[in-house]
Amino acid sequence: MAIDKQLPLVNGDSAPSGSPLPIDIEIEIPLAEGEMEFEETEQVIPFNENLADFLEQDVLQSLGSELVTLYEEDKESRKDWYESFSKGLDLLGINQEERTQPFQGASGVNHPILSEAVTQFQAQAYKELLPAGGPVQVQVVGAHNPEIVAQSTRVKEFMNYQISHVMEEYDPEMDSLLFYLPLSGSAFKKIYFDTMLNRAVSEFVKAEDLVVSYSTTDLSTSPRVTHVMTMTKNDLLKMQLNGTYSDVELIQPGVPDVNEVQEKMEKLEGVNPTYAENNELYTILELHVDLNLTEIEDHGFACPYIVTICEDMNQILAIRRNWTEGDQLYKKTDYFVQYKFLPGLGFYGFGLIHMIGGLTKSVTSILRQLIDAGTLANLPAGFKAR
Repeated sequence: MAIDKQLPLVNGDSAPSGSPLPIDIEIEIPLAEGEMEFEETEQVIPFNENLADFLEQDVLQSLGSELVTLYEEDKESRKDWYESFSKGLDLLGINQEERTQPFQGASGVNHPILSEAVTQFQAQAYKELLPAGGPVQVQVVGAHNPEIVAQSTRVKEFMNYQISHVMEEYDPEMDSLLFYLPLSGSAFKKIYFDTMLNRAVSEFVKAEDLVVSYSTTDLSTSPRVTHVMTMTKNDLLKMQLNGTYSDVELIQPGVPDVNEVQEKMEKLEGVNPTYAENNELYTILELHVDLNLTEIEDHGFACPYIVTICEDMNQILAIRRNWTEGDQLYKKTDYFVQYKFLPGLGFYGFGLIHMIGGLTKSVTSILRQLIDAGTLANLPAGFKAR
């Protein structure tokens, strides 16, 4: 360290007139044994970084187990809705039923009242939401002038170009959503930037793949939203290489849980997953949840984060902030859009399965009785009475 010190007199010389001239003399003062000189610095994590890379493994394991437990409780709370929707898919009558009661060859026909209503809604809604000129329309609010009108036209043309040509999945995904929506009563779109495709994506999410908290009334205020996804090992490795997920060792995934709705849909389509596919698919849970990560940043309250967990390994792959950088209110960024067929008594709403499912069963039963009665009346067998 540097110390200001006056130069001493030598050989009895008198000091010059005026004040003595201070001279900087650098003196090294050795530190005591065991002491270290250091400067405290606070680690600043970039806003868009994966916070899972900065947390200890035991903290990640504890947080992952807690979030998976909450997800299981949310899934259990909607069990009755899940089962009723699964049973209602049989009312579509896509597969021909072979019946042996009340006699061999009895009619197994299903009345098409439900499937006809679903098809009509899908056709009418598709025509309205995806017209030939493009789905985006603009409206100038306030004063009109040629520059603003021309700008609005450019915005409209650009957005229609993005949706119709760049976002290749938008049209078929919306078509599938409009067929699924009247059945379940709710369907979802997820809009986000895909790091693998390097562009915006509008993805159709089925109601059974989006699990919300029991107390949820709408997505914007939900304390917890879980998107259940499946991902191949190859895609998971790509996400690790581009830095989206943490570089953790991947183990062989276990046998996936039986998804009753998915199993029913596969049966209606006449397809079955192979053994190899079941052993290559990982179940990924993407939780949009409020957390207070005191180990990294303590705001004094829970803030919105996106936590990605591999359920097969119970391993957190990513934790990312889910608010706009610099936002003092820490408002959650919404990625999901909900479509409701009919506003119901709860979050998921009502579909045609709930509204006319009982009528479909009754009409099918009456139709089968009429056909079976005609078959028995014309059957050349039986006894002759005197």
